[in-house]
Amino acid sequence: MTPEQARKAFRDGTVSPTSGWAPGYTQANLIAVPRDWAYDLLLFAQRNRQPCPILDVTDPGVTSTPLAPDADLRTDLPSYRVWENGELVCELRDATRLWRSDLVAFLLGCSFTFEHALAAAGIPLRHVQQGRNVSMYITDRDCRPAGRMRGPLVVSMRPIPADMVELASRISSRMPDVHGAPVHVGDPGGLGIKDLSTPDFGDAVEAEPGDVPVYWACGVTPQAALMTSCPPFAITHSPGHMFITDVPDETYRIA
Repeated sequence: MTPEQARKAFRDGTVSPTSGWAPGYTQANLIAVPRDWAYDLLLFAQRNRQPCPILDVTDPGVTSTPLAPDADLRTDLPSYRVWENGELVCELRDATRLWRSDLVAFLLGCSFTFEHALAAAGIPLRHVQQGRNVSMYITDRDCRPAGRMRGPLVVSMRPIPADMVELASRISSRMPDVHGAPVHVGDPGGLGIKDLSTPDFGDAVEAEPGDVPVYWACGVTPQAALMTSCPPFAITHSPGHMFITDVPDETYRIA
């Protein structure tokens, strides 16, 4: 499936986590905030580049991006979240009705982008195999605050066979614009995570014998910051339900 075909499927009503969709193309997190909060979010992303690597920022009210010129940010993701004063008020498939003329949209790199490279190297992706969304957890690590924006680091976790952890780290480290290398390997307690079977976002994923939990910085981090910072309004993607761009993965791979 091409990125254009994937976006059309979402626009037509398909709702699905996007891991494994349009392999070989970059996926992105979405967060749109009012113009008077945009600088704080921009500074927050710059100060916390690993969880919040910026791929594009729109002008206020603009619903398109050079990352996929024919796409509409209001309709072409499979699921959206709407926030008011730090509270999640609803999830919906089409955000057109609630999109405001003062919203500035940020598109942030997503670890689904390097999954194609992991799979090509023979590294199993348990959440894909099990037909589940990736597991995501709020950690006890605080991000560096910026203006009114503050909050904890969120990580995604993938069980990786122990003898392939180094390879997975090396492959992902070559793609810093989509979160790069893992931030932690092994004991979830090292991140303040009490129970891997109860993720804060996404689905619990079952490990196979010999797997080790590997954690990457996650683009859901700004959603945790929304809960802490309480801007009056925001629209985001639903965790795991990303914007699929027309940009090949290789664009963000360094030598």
